[in-house]
Amino acid sequence: MTDKEPFKIEAKDFSIPRIQYAKDLLVFSCYTGIAYIDVMQLTPESITLGIDGNHWIKTTREKTDTSVQIPLLPKAIAMIEKYKNNPRSLAQDSLFPKISNQKLNSYLKEVADLCGIKKNLTFNLARHTFATSVTLSNGVPLKQSARC
Repeated sequence: MTDKEPFKIEAKDFSIPRIQYAKDLLVFSCYTGIAYIDVMQLTPESITLGIDGNHWIKTTREKTDTSVQIPLLPKAIAMIEKYKNNPRSLAQDSLFPKISNQKLNSYLKEVADLCGIKKNLTFNLARHTFATSVTLSNGVPLKQSARC
């Protein structure tokens, strides 16, 4: 995504709940760098209070079986707060209602269309956005950012 496209998506609200949810998951990943499978496996127990007094995600990456600790930025916390009491989240003991990667990416294509973005928007693109927009543009080397 270009530097402006994540903010264009983030600023847009959708009246269709499934499209709004897809956008919210994308925004969450943009601010955490967490892959789809790892987002879907997050539980309330994944959130901890760090010694710095801030909230962190502590989890293990599915793909690499690597433990990661990710500081939660305010916008990521807002997404967690929005969905933590969702009946599907509560029933599934997850931070977010579960959705298939295929459906999510299909809905993200609609998000892109509605935002006037011409490229193929996928959930994995959010991780790239995290690497370029959130970390590198703020002077954080990738080795020190969340290794997701």
